Amino acid sequence: MTNIAPAPKLDDVLAQIPRTRRRAIERRAAELIAEEMSLRELRKALALTQCDVARQLDKGQHEISRIEQRGDMLLSTLTRLVQAMGGELELVCRFTDRAPVRLVAPQHPTTKIRNGATSRRRPKRAARQA
Repeated sequence: MTNIAPAPKLDDVLAQIPRTRRRAIERRAAELIAEEMSLRELRKALALTQCDVARQLDKGQHEISRIEQRGDMLLSTLTRLVQAMGGELELVCRFTDRAPVRLVAPQHPTTKIRNGATSRRRPKRAARQA
């Protein structure tokens, strides 16, 4: 029979790590957690309300609520939403056998969002004449 030593307790292992190293690990863990947010969490972290974003996009608050709940959306919708929050959308593809690749969106005609950012939007249809 072989004698197997019990695994050390996590608290004991952490206690052996120098305090400055533990703080660095905790900071990095917080950074990694912060990198992954839902659209709703991002908007709240930026201290914006759905109404604030809706005003920037010339939409109703209920539309922003629906966008935040979607599991799937057009990149153009996501781009406009991020721009309305003051950001820029960047897509990066990561592969196991090559360096990350940044995707560049094709250029489309743009219109101004209220905060000065640009967005691709269809012009509103003229009212039908009777």
